[in-house]
Amino acid sequence: MPLSDLAVHLAPESLAEQMAEDVRAGLGSRPRTLPPKYFYDARGSELFDEITRLPEYYPTRAEREILDARVGEIASVTAAETLIELGSGTSEKTRLLLRALRDHGTLNRFVPFDVDPAVLQEASRAVAGEFPGLAVAPVVGDFERHLGELPAGPRRLLAFLGSTIGNFEPAQRTAFLAAVRGTLSAGDHFLLGTDLVKSPARLVAAYADSRGVTAAFNRNVLAVLDRELDADFDPDAFEHVAVWDAEHEWIEMRLRSRTRQRVHVRAISLVVDLEEGEEIRTEISAKFRPESITRELARAGLRVTDLWTDAAGDFALSLSTPV
Repeated sequence: MPLSDLAVHLAPESLAEQMAEDVRAGLGSRPRTLPPKYFYDARGSELFDEITRLPEYYPTRAEREILDARVGEIASVTAAETLIELGSGTSEKTRLLLRALRDHGTLNRFVPFDVDPAVLQEASRAVAGEFPGLAVAPVVGDFERHLGELPAGPRRLLAFLGSTIGNFEPAQRTAFLAAVRGTLSAGDHFLLGTDLVKSPARLVAAYADSRGVTAAFNRNVLAVLDRELDADFDPDAFEHVAVWDAEHEWIEMRLRSRTRQRVHVRAISLVVDLEEGEEIRTEISAKFRPESITRELARAGLRVTDLWTDAAGDFALSLSTPV
């Protein structure tokens, strides 16, 4: 089947308006924050791909280990006709799922879902070329707002990998899982990747690598704001910081101002006065326990049928169904 045209539910102007709103709210208050979704311009995506191959950054390898061991079981249990992936559709992990479902004989459609139309088009063409006969139907949208626009159909597998759900605040997570439940029907399944609680030293190292790649990734968000909102951040005027918050069981990435400085974000007429040492929180990455994963999914109306970890117990994949 041919590659479908993009189904667009998030126009470029809407994304720009959302960025302006988020930055005004986050930098105009204290403590100052920025949403992690703005990390991923072309340079940010390249840096994150490099991060996934660093020795300190275990989540990608651990999740891949689970999929290698369980992907046939996932295909058998779900018998999915449609694979929907929230986020990147270009990774090898996606292809593992596609191959397993194809080999099981049920797969006929792949729906990659993301905010960036250019990335989606490139990824969709690559998958369509690698899997002849597979219908590829990309959807441009924000998975916090547009899950209701996902195409319907019997036996869908909705995949949200990489522990991206850990970037949500608890209230956001609750709303997101409720939206996932709302879009699923009987016979559908939800495959969720979650990073597990472990030694704080290992967690901090995974977000503050010795080569400084994560630091460059973190500071790149300021370059995004400079370009998109006509700001005058100097990324080198900020230090990358990774901190374990034991109370909330999450890692925080922050940018710490090396000096007292004034920054202008001209597109939204915002002036930000930063003290020396003042921090901007750019990401949380919540870590989970198997029982907390099951509990949060249950509260959203999703029953966990399977939960697998890698051999070291670093990462979990859960498979759930609507109840």
